[in-house]
Amino acid sequence: MPFLERFTDALYALFRIVFGLMFFSHGGQKLFGWFGGQKMDATLPLVAGWIELVTGLLILIGLFAGVAAFIASGEMAVAYFMVHAKTHWWPIVNHGEAAVLYCFAFLYIAARGSGIWSVDGLRAQPAARR
Repeated sequence: MPFLERFTDALYALFRIVFGLMFFSHGGQKLFGWFGGQKMDATLPLVAGWIELVTGLLILIGLFAGVAAFIASGEMAVAYFMVHAKTHWWPIVNHGEAAVLYCFAFLYIAARGSGIWSVDGLRAQPAARR
């Protein structure tokens, strides 16, 4: 929509921030039982939780967001095939929609980087403009 074109950078920043916050929250659920989650004890969920917590935070604040999002995208692809695809190939049937959406959202963030409203954006500014 043409009237939204002027907000492209801000909308992308909100996209990155929201996806980073949601992913961070998933990690917090697994590791610490935050947000009504159950603390996990098994090794694989603990590894996933740390990946989600750390990459989610990095994506949220926009620090090395491209690299963090690439790692997060890979984790979601692995989660989809290890957990969801075992029961059925179609995400709506195997309840893997969130994993697929996260995977492709993070792949987009990996390609685009941190953008505005990010720590990386602040670090790129000349010292005189800060």
